[in-house]
Amino acid sequence: MGKTIIIVGGQWGDEGKGAIIDFLAEKADVVARFAGGNNAGHTVCVGNEVYKFHLIPSGIIHKKLNIIGNGTVIDPEVLVSEIEGLEKRGFTIDSSNLVLSSSAHIITADQISEDQATGARIGTTGRGIGPCYKDKIARRGKRVADFIKENNKEAKKLRPLVKETYLIINEAIDSGKKVLIEGAQGALLDIDHGTYPFVTSSNPTTGGACTGLGIGPTKISNSIGIFKAYITRVGGGPFTTELGTEQQTKSEESLSELKSKLSKDGFEHLYRKIIHQANQSDEYSEGRLLRIQGGEYGTTTGRPRRTGWFDAVAAKYSIMINGLSSIVITKLDVLSNLRKLKICTHYEIDGKKTGRFPLNLEELKKAKPVYIEMDGWDEDLTKITEFKKLPEKARKYLEKIEEILKTKISILKIGPKRNQTIVVDNKFLF
Repeated sequence: MGKTIIIVGGQWGDEGKGAIIDFLAEKADVVARFAGGNNAGHTVCVGNEVYKFHLIPSGIIHKKLNIIGNGTVIDPEVLVSEIEGLEKRGFTIDSSNLVLSSSAHIITADQISEDQATGARIGTTGRGIGPCYKDKIARRGKRVADFIKENNKEAKKLRPLVKETYLIINEAIDSGKKVLIEGAQGALLDIDHGTYPFVTSSNPTTGGACTGLGIGPTKISNSIGIFKAYITRVGGGPFTTELGTEQQTKSEESLSELKSKLSKDGFEHLYRKIIHQANQSDEYSEGRLLRIQGGEYGTTTGRPRRTGWFDAVAAKYSIMINGLSSIVITKLDVLSNLRKLKICTHYEIDGKKTGRFPLNLEELKKAKPVYIEMDGWDEDLTKITEFKKLPEKARKYLEKIEEILKTKISILKIGPKRNQTIVVDNKFLF
């Protein structure tokens, strides 16, 4: 049997899964996606080239087979647009490198309209994802196998790619191939295990990979969770370690808007001012600095992301429900310029300290973070190539996270590019 690795988001999504998939895909034979729709956004940087994917697995830029599984929901126009965008950049897309499950469900115009009318209360992307899953469960949805019988541009374009993908992925595993399974969103957005109702409509946890692709759990070798060195959230819902308020973030201009309004010197002056305010323990400025340095604006929506300190209570919960073998820490470089860093080790709820992540929304809203404080660093980490060459304070920060979570770090990201990836422990990898 081959080695099968699942990659899932350990937080509320946007952890940088695309870059890790891209890095690991080089040694994989097959890359498969199992849940969600074009509410996901994965960004991959290769040299000076930037690729943004919403439906196609991030492994498409490698000469590997990519599978979009039965657990996904498909907007045909978006998928065809992504395919055509890759073709314009010189890629040949056919069934040798991209296949789509005949059992996946199609997002319709009516479902998009319904989502746009009703999804605002929890901050959905308005792309029809929830209504499509609702109709799937109610057994009135439209599957890919039915859609490709239609006589339209998208149906004709997708028809050659449609297969019974459960056979393809099981045969790949059974024949000894290396299979990389790509998650969308994050564990805290899981419909069953997330902060309901502020969740997505699918199961982006490791269990969802089995049902979303048609493989048994005994065929999974390792499960790896992706975590930022801090934490972010898009849309509504409780956020215990949030820096500033949700309203402050919503009213903030995006990075591109700021740069278009200000001169280079003007932006630099604002940036330095934010650094100074952040180091005066101004919470909103701390969060805004993370947003600017981390480019924390949604790949799919462009919305500013809410930012907060690393939440080890939520991380331990995510490790438990996913059965994670190891973790990846991304965006460590974003923490530079902060003199003090915090890690949330416990919550305080109604005056009682707990390490439990509560699923009751009212209880979670009352949770106050209990922090430990660590020294930050000023150094630029983006050119460092080995873990041992990191500044001592950065190493101590990572070692403390490992100690609290009782889980090893396998990969460290110190920038968006492929060569800004440090393998810390390769026994969990291909």
